Amino acid sequence: MIKTKKTWMPILLGILLLTPVFTFASVPAAIPLVLGIRIEFIIFALTLVGVAVFHNKTMIVALTGLAAILVLKYIFLPDYSFIEHITGTSDVEGEWRTLLNLTGLLFGFGILAKIFEESGIPDKLPSILPDDWKGGFALLMLIFVLSSFLDNIAAAMIGGTVAVVVFKGKVHLGYLAAIVAASNAGGSGSVVGDTTTTLMWIDGVNPLDVTHAYVAALVAMFVFGIPASIIQDKYHRIKKDPTKKVHIDPLRIAIVVFILIGAILTNYFLDFPALGVWIAIVIGSFFRKTPWDEIPKSVQGTIFLVALVTCASLMPVDELPPATWQTAFYLGFVSAVFDNIPLTKLCLEQGGYDWGVLAYSVGFGGSMIWFGSSAGVALSNIFPEMRSVVDYVKKGWFVIVAYIIGFFVMLGIVGWNPHEPHRKDKTATPTEQVANPDLPAPDSILE
Repeated sequence: MIKTKKTWMPILLGILLLTPVFTFASVPAAIPLVLGIRIEFIIFALTLVGVAVFHNKTMIVALTGLAAILVLKYIFLPDYSFIEHITGTSDVEGEWRTLLNLTGLLFGFGILAKIFEESGIPDKLPSILPDDWKGGFALLMLIFVLSSFLDNIAAAMIGGTVAVVVFKGKVHLGYLAAIVAASNAGGSGSVVGDTTTTLMWIDGVNPLDVTHAYVAALVAMFVFGIPASIIQDKYHRIKKDPTKKVHIDPLRIAIVVFILIGAILTNYFLDFPALGVWIAIVIGSFFRKTPWDEIPKSVQGTIFLVALVTCASLMPVDELPPATWQTAFYLGFVSAVFDNIPLTKLCLEQGGYDWGVLAYSVGFGGSMIWFGSSAGVALSNIFPEMRSVVDYVKKGWFVIVAYIIGFFVMLGIVGWNPHEPHRKDKTATPTEQVANPDLPAPDSILE
């Protein structure tokens, strides 16, 4: 029995980490193929395996992988320009907005989490939350609700900050995985709760067309939330301390709220939440001392995520399998290792998806591995032990189970209801272009 447990884990991780290769392996191009697989995908897969194996050197591994992919492209693609890939051209928007937003949010929400910790609210919560497993579950539900209208990074960081206080710093790795999952589940059915759903909204998807993702998200919440809370309760229980006098700082609470409002407003009006976060932080610094020393603590995790997202954006992924519920289900596992932003862009270009089902898949699917979502990377800046992929999956196994159960419950209750393409100016697919040369050819969103 022990041998079986030790065997299935590497097999499962191998499947998850190599999913992008299996999905997009045979894209034709000038770059050579190895066994029918483009070399970029092999390098990317090796980078992901390196992250899993050398979890104490994730930043170095990600930067090495990025450098190797760029060298390969410059050798075999003479006209390739990485600068244009970042800055964009007159026809294609570059990756600068995504990368700048990620950098700003990871640094900014690290500061927000510290301000929230210093506000005194986390110290007050032990006297409010139930002092058994239900207290841990209540905290996960709070994160779920916060993420429905806040960025999932902010919800995860606030939840992690509270967990440090109420559990006296002894937070089980499985419960940390649940915090990440709760933040991603809460944002999956709201167009202001996750970058992927916000992309859908900006692209023309009706906000009501993603709300049924909550059918799956709520089911998943109970599937992973209850066992995670019980495990945490056995590991370290919430202890009430009625004799402790807690000082609440209303001004710091106001600054936290101001930062969150800034993120929401600039996300809605400018598609740039990081700008609102930093404007609010700077203004708040005139009223309370800003914990600037939190920035160095986020450097490694931020560089790692930016490098990994850039690697993913460099993959020559220009089309997906047909839009079916099976594809949507599969993309959840792809999201665990492949940046869900380009995946969502591809799905929007392709059209024909049930947007609520897809929102759950690409939103919640990233919770299965710690670097599958920006919320997980941000939380790992507080809890470096999360960076072991094997331990994360082994102790947070219920997140994978929750994804699968939630998906099929949603499919059984709501069904698969694909929407007509919402773009009036939708370009032709490669097949359509061959059949009718008068149709406009699709722009590559990644290269």
